[in-house]
Amino acid sequence: MVTTVTSYTDSRNRANPGEGYDGVVRISSGGYFGTGVLLYDGRAILTAAHLFASASSSSADIHFETASGQQKITSSRIEVMPDYDSVNANNDLALVWLTSAAPVGAERYGLYRDSDEIGQSLTMVGYGLVGSGDAGTLATYSGGALRMKANNQFDADAAMLKSWLGSSISWTPTAGTQLLADFDNGMTAQDALGRLINSPGTGLGQNEGMIAQGDSGGPAFIRGQVAGIATYNTSISQGSVHPDVDGVNNSSFGEIGAWQRISHYQQWIDQSLRAQYPNAPTQADQVQKTVTEGNSGTSYAYFLLQFTGMRSDTTQILSVDYATRDDTARAGEDYLAAKGTLALYPNENQAVIPVEIIGDTFSEPDESFYLDIFNPIGGSFGAGVLKLTAIRTIVNDDGNWG
Repeated sequence: MVTTVTSYTDSRNRANPGEGYDGVVRISSGGYFGTGVLLYDGRAILTAAHLFASASSSSADIHFETASGQQKITSSRIEVMPDYDSVNANNDLALVWLTSAAPVGAERYGLYRDSDEIGQSLTMVGYGLVGSGDAGTLATYSGGALRMKANNQFDADAAMLKSWLGSSISWTPTAGTQLLADFDNGMTAQDALGRLINSPGTGLGQNEGMIAQGDSGGPAFIRGQVAGIATYNTSISQGSVHPDVDGVNNSSFGEIGAWQRISHYQQWIDQSLRAQYPNAPTQADQVQKTVTEGNSGTSYAYFLLQFTGMRSDTTQILSVDYATRDDTARAGEDYLAAKGTLALYPNENQAVIPVEIIGDTFSEPDESFYLDIFNPIGGSFGAGVLKLTAIRTIVNDDGNWG
């Protein structure tokens, strides 16, 4: 169960534990299997809605594979995106919350928020069926669930495909919401989007790959951030144009894959996560500047960002970048390093940034870390102020230290 690549036996295509993809998980629900990705909060998995649309169960098992081993965590909540449209594969996203914090060794990933994905290289990761570009997916595979990776390039918006082919394709993607990539082998004959919609490009050689059955819900990364969620692959012919190398929809050369465009859906994702933060402060006097360490797993330390200015454009998104920084506390030992972008959407003037504190049973002194907030877009910190810094103290709860 892996991403189809040019050569699935090539070790370069394995996403082994400890290589940066341990936050990509396998999902099982009601007899259905797919892939998902752990988001920046450490509690929610982003995946495809269609994994749950026909499932007989309203819960899911999330299978982690990290350098520390394998772990299964069940879901506490599944939220399918409103207006999910299975016919046209629009809004094909779901969030799955875990009953406990994800393993410390599983990477947490931020969202790719810019709308410049087309033309950029991507790395896809998933647990889909194995195969090769020449032959497609194998009918049977006894090697167990493998996490694979491959590269490709976002070539077009799916609505462009519809505008060129019209009724030749039966679904209607909403403009700006689905990203396409084709599976190239370096030959013009298999350049599907080049031949079908005049978006030429003959691929990345042995690094090129395509999603397959079981990769649904899997991430496509741009520079380490989640830019797409795998939703379908298809084989398309029109007239005398037949790009698919074997004419079968089996993830072979000449087929096309589609991903939900995360930059378009970032508001739903961000605000859905914020709504589930436990005991998050909603005003300044509720902010706790100390947090008890705990004995296992992770817990949250919150930072509350408030905007007190005036928006000249009520449709404007305000944003800041943030990053944690060590004081006496050490990232990876006492807390999980966090960095990303916090967006405040229209009619939203505040939001929290959660940082995960690592629980243990070792006696140690109280320790502190910083959160730096910088690069404000759509607002400012005040004249001459380039950065804001806050501090949190992790309180030892494991007996006396000394």
